[in-house]
Amino acid sequence: MAGTLNPAVPDRTPILVGVGQAVDRLDAPGYRALSPYDLAAQACAEACADALSLQALRAEIDTIASTRTFDASRPVPPPFGISTNHPRSIARRLGMGPQRAILEQVGGDSPQRLVNELCARIAEGEVGVALVTGSEAISTARHMQQQGTLLNWAEQVAGSLDDRGAGSSLPAAQRRQRLVGAPTVYAVLESARRARLGLSRADYAAQMGALFAPFTGVAARNPYACSAQPSRTAEELVTVGPRNRMVADPYPLRLVSRDQVNQGAALLLTSVGNARRLGIARERWVFLHGCSALAERPVLERADLGTSPAARMAVRAALAQAGATVPQIDLFDFYSCFPIAVSNVACDALGLAADDARGLTVTGGLPYFGGPGNSYSLHAIAEMAQRLRARPGALGLVGANGGHLSKYAAGVYSTTPRAWQAPDDAPLQQRIDAEPAPPFAEKVAGPARIEGYTVVHQQGQPTHAIVVGRLLQGGQRVLATTAVGDTATPQAMHDLDPLARRVRVRWQDGLQIFQLDPQGCA
Repeated sequence: MAGTLNPAVPDRTPILVGVGQAVDRLDAPGYRALSPYDLAAQACAEACADALSLQALRAEIDTIASTRTFDASRPVPPPFGISTNHPRSIARRLGMGPQRAILEQVGGDSPQRLVNELCARIAEGEVGVALVTGSEAISTARHMQQQGTLLNWAEQVAGSLDDRGAGSSLPAAQRRQRLVGAPTVYAVLESARRARLGLSRADYAAQMGALFAPFTGVAARNPYACSAQPSRTAEELVTVGPRNRMVADPYPLRLVSRDQVNQGAALLLTSVGNARRLGIARERWVFLHGCSALAERPVLERADLGTSPAARMAVRAALAQAGATVPQIDLFDFYSCFPIAVSNVACDALGLAADDARGLTVTGGLPYFGGPGNSYSLHAIAEMAQRLRARPGALGLVGANGGHLSKYAAGVYSTTPRAWQAPDDAPLQQRIDAEPAPPFAEKVAGPARIEGYTVVHQQGQPTHAIVVGRLLQGGQRVLATTAVGDTATPQAMHDLDPLARRVRVRWQDGLQIFQLDPQGCA
């Protein structure tokens, strides 16, 4: 039976009442080669059962919202086809015909952003009961391709769809200069943070290892992790070797988000009034005390490459709305595709230590629990809800990051009743958008100092390097890469610390090219 509630909390107060997760491990005896729709549907069924039952809720759910799969985010055709209506493919498996179907934009922030949005629409009376879900089956897709097995994941599904598109594309300058791909871009941002802190390569690597080592232990104990993995020491995470090859300096493989996963998750949202009407037990209810979602400036327009003010502002805004301080938060989960995604918020903004007794993740993080594309934070919220139910009155903070520190959504959760407050993100977003961007230059020549860099590796060998810097004359920002066939510069940058060196840039064959300046330090 549903319990009693403080009458000060209105019936339209949005609450999280059901959570579900699914995993289909390649190495498990029960491996089923589930499609992304099957994984999401399984998680949705679990979320309904967690609240009440699928049978009791099937006709009540009027909205299904899905994060975007990698297959639906890329311009290339997926190997096994795709649904014309992803959320309704999931709903059809559950025997549902919801009024609304939403396919969200690309971004790891999208789970929390959808929760923020749907909670607001529930509070307004526009939405009654909503499922938020997401999944990836990339591990199965790659495995079957390697086996030469053809699967059919193409589906023609009728019905309305609010398809919000893939989102903005990278600027042309980044595409030209090869500043593309998450490991490459994040590596440049990470090196800029190291430059700001004034740390050596070895000391910074030790910090990254110390930050992520506790994550591995959490993942090792999580039955929904993408695979069975051991706990690892900080040294094991950052020491480069045959089983931990360098991807993009400073990231060896064990510090990189793992996208080869088969995972799904789902959340069930409704109002206090609906929960009481349906008989959803009071102990299932989790309240969203505070939330925020903000967008950062494009990478090359940021004054400091090694930070994201938008992420920090979003977390602080969610905490302020919840009336909570950092010491009052009992549980955290920070999006952890790469170390800087955690350190930018948890360490630099909130002052948390890597070994904080509360921990910085409840799942185990994207490199170890698994990084199911845009849907990871659904797992974080689901796990957070379960832990908060076991600790009534505790507070949990979830931070969800999208793009290249490009978007951030945060939520503060608790079983303690609290009336809904709609976030007021517009003034904060205006502040971010009003920040002046450094002047950017192309087709230039001359000496420059490095702000951030990376050396990209293939099969463990450096192939090319990328720098973002400032021209010594004029101070304009410049983005440059090594020339095709130049193997000496990437190798030299791999062997020494280029943050202490100057570079010389030139425009050649449609590219901004750089080499290390033989005159030495910046």
